[in-house]
Amino acid sequence: MPEPLLRYVPRERAAGSGRMAYWQWGQADAAHVILCAHGLTRQGRDFDVLAQALVSRAAQPLRVVCPDMLGRGQSDWLRDPMGYQLPDYVADMLALLAQLHAESPVATLDWVGTSMGGLIGMALCGTPQLPLPAPVRRLVLNDVGPVMQWQALQRIGAYLGNTGHFTSMEEAADALWAVSRGFGPHTREQWLALSRPLLKQLVDGAYTLRYDPALAVPFAAVTAESASKGEAVLWRLYDNIRARVLVTRGADSDLLSRDTALAMTQRGPRARLIEFEGVGHAPTLSADDQVAAVVSFLLEETFEEPDSGVR
Repeated sequence: MPEPLLRYVPRERAAGSGRMAYWQWGQADAAHVILCAHGLTRQGRDFDVLAQALVSRAAQPLRVVCPDMLGRGQSDWLRDPMGYQLPDYVADMLALLAQLHAESPVATLDWVGTSMGGLIGMALCGTPQLPLPAPVRRLVLNDVGPVMQWQALQRIGAYLGNTGHFTSMEEAADALWAVSRGFGPHTREQWLALSRPLLKQLVDGAYTLRYDPALAVPFAAVTAESASKGEAVLWRLYDNIRARVLVTRGADSDLLSRDTALAMTQRGPRARLIEFEGVGHAPTLSADDQVAAVVSFLLEETFEEPDSGVR
């Protein structure tokens, strides 16, 4: 499998300074950029399968850029964990896009966001007059919307910050699977490929998860009341979106309810909704049917729904 190019963008924040890593696939000077943003504790290598499919099937040169948000993957950690919040991530993405545009002008911009990455995409697309190099043309919201179910947030909070200490990569992958069954069916090989970039080896030879445990600090400050109040803000952002939107949902998702997903098809940008049977929160966008849905939407191909339960 080809490897992406690892690059960095410097970040100066009140919460701390450092480098944000990103993985770049395709042609470095391509004017069409697709930015793929990961979920809460994940990292940019989650999109390896999707990125390769996009690059190989694009009729024109394409750059696929997959950042490791600060505090994850190859990126630096912040001094103050309260900097791990949505407005700060939006600022980081604007800095990344500005660097990409300075290196080679961006004429067409698309966004794929899983869970937290989708919220960042909603904020970028729904906030007027942000200094984007180009308006977002296509937006994929992967199992996330303006309303997030409180029980799912509690489930995530129960394991967030516990980065573990594992004697082998296989043991670590098993522990990750125990809290990630909502990702849906994966072969052992597929799961290990998704797990390896999430792990770092310690001096004693053991493994731990490659993210800052302090991500749990701002997350723990969220209450049912504050989450409910935040829904109105997120709906306003969503209603402001002018991009074409695809919502991909695990049919068994506990984070994005079907009622919310259907509401997203009826208001604002009137998203198209595709659901994947046998999957919860969140589709990894690595199964064939999931890749086909996203690639077809982004590359403007005619999408024929496969027989796997996608609808």
